Amino acid sequence: MVNTWIAATLVAVIAGAVGFFVVLRGAAFAAHAIPHGAFGGAAGAVLIGVNPIAGLGVFAVGGALGIGWLGRRGRHDVATALALVLMLGLGALFLSFSVEYAAAVYSLLFGEVLGVPSDELLPIAGLGIACIAALAVLYRPLMLTSIAPEVAEARGVGAQRIETGFLLVVALAATMTVPVVGVLLMFSLMIGPAATAGSLTRSPRNAIALSVLLALATVWLAVAVSYLTNLPVGFFVGTLGAVSYGCARIWTARRRGRTAPA
Repeated sequence: MVNTWIAATLVAVIAGAVGFFVVLRGAAFAAHAIPHGAFGGAAGAVLIGVNPIAGLGVFAVGGALGIGWLGRRGRHDVATALALVLMLGLGALFLSFSVEYAAAVYSLLFGEVLGVPSDELLPIAGLGIACIAALAVLYRPLMLTSIAPEVAEARGVGAQRIETGFLLVVALAATMTVPVVGVLLMFSLMIGPAATAGSLTRSPRNAIALSVLLALATVWLAVAVSYLTNLPVGFFVGTLGAVSYGCARIWTARRRGRTAPA
């Protein structure tokens, strides 16, 4: 359980911070596609006897580079869809060559936050530090290209270069979070708290901090309730994310209604 709390905390911090920019830039589809497509890399790694995390990372980075290179300015939906179906197709091919369905690959779908070994904590922490460092370097151009892309272009900020850099950060975040919360839940943890924070505050710094705090609260509560009830962690992560966002939207709507002129 000590490993569980440490890993869950690291994952929540990264998901909350990266998720803010995912929501701000409208990159939810890419954030969904990269970890799901990277699942194919894990299947390929198991097939050749390599650590699934290595295959996951290779496919995640490859998918991010492909989306950034093929996507047109401000439109990455087609490139994202093509990258996703290609990686999933390769994953299906790799699984068809397997003698049996590998438990290591299956665990990447749903995560094993209650069974994180000690030797995985250091790689998770290292990737987390890399994500935070990359966000710190890209913070100003990311904000500028997200809020005022025309101004960024006038100032000579390479929008495609920044977009590719950000997608690589998403790939790093996927590589570190998927083994803990799983492919199917990483998206929920990255989007739910960030969307909730964006509904409650307009300050970017406050929104990032609130997104991280909400992600921490979501993961900690989900782990605790899962431990007590023996129900899947994923159910509680997804439910808490959706409920918190719904409550934030209702609260924001009621506040606007009270302040609206009669």
